[in-house]
Amino acid sequence: MCGIAGIFDLNGARDVDRAALRRMTEALAHRGPDGEGFYFAPGIGFGHRRLAIIDRQGGAQPFHAQGGGVLTYNGEIYNYEKLAASLNDRLQLKTRSDTEVLAEGFSLKGVDFLQELRGMFAFGFYDSARRRLTLARDRLGERPLYYAETNDGFLLFASEIGAIAASGLIDLSLDPRAVADYFYYGYVPDPKAIYRGVAKLPPAHWVMFEPGKSPRIERYWRPVFANGGALPYEEAAGILRGKVDGAVKAQMISDVPLGAFLSGGIDSASIVSSMTEAGGAVSACTIGFDGAANDERAAAREIAAKFGAIHYEDEAKADSTTLIDRVACAMGEPFADASALPSFQVAQIARRHVSVALTGDGGDEVFAGYRRYPFFLGEEKIRRLAPAPMRAALFGPLGALYPKLDWAPRALRAKTTFQALAQSSAQGYAAAVAINLPSRIDAIMDTDFKRALNGYNPASLIDDAMNASDTDDPLSRAQYADLMTWLPGRMLTKVDRTSMAHGLEARPPLIDHKIVEWAGALPPEYKLSHRHGKRILKDAFVSRLGADYVARKKQGFAPPIREWMRRDKDNPALRLNASQHWRECGMFKERAVDAMISDHQSGRVDCAQELWSVVMFDAFLRLSRP
Repeated sequence: MCGIAGIFDLNGARDVDRAALRRMTEALAHRGPDGEGFYFAPGIGFGHRRLAIIDRQGGAQPFHAQGGGVLTYNGEIYNYEKLAASLNDRLQLKTRSDTEVLAEGFSLKGVDFLQELRGMFAFGFYDSARRRLTLARDRLGERPLYYAETNDGFLLFASEIGAIAASGLIDLSLDPRAVADYFYYGYVPDPKAIYRGVAKLPPAHWVMFEPGKSPRIERYWRPVFANGGALPYEEAAGILRGKVDGAVKAQMISDVPLGAFLSGGIDSASIVSSMTEAGGAVSACTIGFDGAANDERAAAREIAAKFGAIHYEDEAKADSTTLIDRVACAMGEPFADASALPSFQVAQIARRHVSVALTGDGGDEVFAGYRRYPFFLGEEKIRRLAPAPMRAALFGPLGALYPKLDWAPRALRAKTTFQALAQSSAQGYAAAVAINLPSRIDAIMDTDFKRALNGYNPASLIDDAMNASDTDDPLSRAQYADLMTWLPGRMLTKVDRTSMAHGLEARPPLIDHKIVEWAGALPPEYKLSHRHGKRILKDAFVSRLGADYVARKKQGFAPPIREWMRRDKDNPALRLNASQHWRECGMFKERAVDAMISDHQSGRVDCAQELWSVVMFDAFLRLSRP
């Protein structure tokens, strides 16, 4: 894993600002503690920070291809040895690194070579003969890539938005629509970035730049949900186990110590079992909480013992709120998923023992494990029985009148369900993935800020994703939307930033694109049955993990922020009282935020997530400014 940066002249062959590129590259030092490299030529400059994983001596970058061109690259190509054998028929490779394979393959085949890659990657490749820069990103969005154009016609690109900001070459004004997305979803979704004029290259895309020409951007892959011609269920479960074993074995390639993140869930437990099948000792790292409702350490210990793993664990103490600034700084953009705190801590633990960690991320999206899926399917049945005008007339008023019972069991929390039933399928699912209650956010946002949105609705993101899917099946449409938005924007962003903050490479085998493609062709009932998600994944690994373990209730990985924000000391919400950053940014109604703090502290309502979103936005404002 590495950090990449570059500057390219969009108008000709002017000298690039070398000092700016060095600042950008230095801002990525945490991503690559093992080395630094630069390449400069008329109109182009590349910077690279290296975390050496494979061929520690021969994979230094930027890398010059024999076939012409220069590469700066972040990621791992798991099938590089097979690709190297093919390339050796045409030229003699000089190293045993995946970097050289990518550089030479792209030099020979261009963007068509992307179809042959199995791995995670973000890179810039400069073809000096054509004066052409190509940026590309992996299929699921495991590795990040930002880019922006300066006022005087230079393109900047980097692994993190902090490196773009460190250049000093762009204006750092906030994009109101990106801010609205953040307060709706808890993150800034691709292709937006928090700053105007900065974009993320979406997953499974490449973009090409040449002086004097408009950029050319294309998607080269998308998940497909065929839902037909399925194998018998038992046979499919056996095949899945073999596919996971194969993906894990491929991703265990490393010249440095390797381990795994281990929670109490089926996903990470399956990964540890597959690592054991591949052979060798397994190091597993776990983080827990002070409170049984959120603590999965006992289950993790059970799996570690079952498979003979060397187990390291720690507890997210009550003073974990001191991590807020460190996590906010690592994320680069505002990020309101509170599980980023324990993710940061487990990466810190892991880095003491290993340089690479396999994770269970992606299992919920690929195999329909989220609790929201069965609720969404129930809503869809009602939508199909009643026309939209009838639903709007019936459920709209009920949603407005019904109280929001934060304290009640889920079955009695009908307000959001009524509101969702009054909306379209996509709007209802957008509400299901929203991190905050939109009405509460609307109540604390300033009128001028809302006017600047010019009617923009963040829910349109899900609408667009569902409309782009290839299926009418509601579960598959929801999964597709999650693979396009939630997975890269929230889950993989969290894993990348919190692990790379410690110079740790995280690899999620369950989103190997071959597994994603295979799972997409399964009937929906193979994944979600009788309100139970990840059916086929559980059955694939029940013989290894045990029936009792597989049947465990899902706990999640979130710290108890509701309780944290009702404490007398070390209360994150009270940080807002002393901060002027959120008060002076012009986006909030101060009295409304203060009232929300008071309401939550009194126990009258649960506004923990909305307040956490403001806390993390305030931390971003405070830490992102010079």
